[in-house]
Amino acid sequence: MTPFRGSSTLTERWSHFDFQVSDGVARITFNRPDKLNPLTFESYADLRDLFGELPKRGDVRAVVIAGEGRGFCSGGDVEEIIAKLLEFKPAQLLEFTRMTGEAIKAIRDCPIPVIASIQGVAAGAGAVVALASDFRILSEKASFAFLFTRVGLSGADMGAAYLLPRVVGLGRATELLMLGDRISAERAESIGLATEVVSPEELDGRVDELARRLADGPALAYATTKTLVSRELDMDLASAIELEAANQALLMVCDDHAEFYAAWSEKREPRWTGR
Repeated sequence: MTPFRGSSTLTERWSHFDFQVSDGVARITFNRPDKLNPLTFESYADLRDLFGELPKRGDVRAVVIAGEGRGFCSGGDVEEIIAKLLEFKPAQLLEFTRMTGEAIKAIRDCPIPVIASIQGVAAGAGAVVALASDFRILSEKASFAFLFTRVGLSGADMGAAYLLPRVVGLGRATELLMLGDRISAERAESIGLATEVVSPEELDGRVDELARRLADGPALAYATTKTLVSRELDMDLASAIELEAANQALLMVCDDHAEFYAAWSEKREPRWTGR
């Protein structure tokens, strides 16, 4: 845990999704399976706040986001969000859209690797939450839909128009965001939107395996890699190389790099501490 906490305390209980930490792996589970786990005003805000807290906890080295039941997340709840937004004034609407974007930014800014475990539909905001994750493991029954235009809104929402072209390319992103069509697991894998597609029976085991590998690995190296991948998206090559050089030099004097050499010399597996 960071020593620079100030007066604030970590949140012990999150009310709008399930949250637990076990052996270095945090698991966030959207828990409204009867409606395919839609988001509410409160769950958006909780996601934003939780991902701001995770790096300060000290006991989390990998994060899994999942949905209970048949779906991952069907987006914003039509009754609890969309119906109410029609009554909002422009200033209130802007507060809401900024807040949802802050939730996605918090996932990307969090230096801890994030895995989206997608067993069913990931639509609208749910698709963007998955997109913001570092790894997307899909069941063969999973699907995406960036369906914002199909409800009369811009496909550029919550950072989707920034993130998606960087994952699948400009042409594919234009198609997916403009048309809002369903994307099967097979197609998601073929265009690079899915990290991996497995059978429904294999999904939990594969996600757990990856989470365990990340939690047991060199956490500082992973965190630096994630941070630089994000920061360098808008840099010129010379700036990116200089940033990488400075960070790599710092990691060369960290404990994990020395541990690698010690383990190599002693012909054993490294014991990573993330320091």
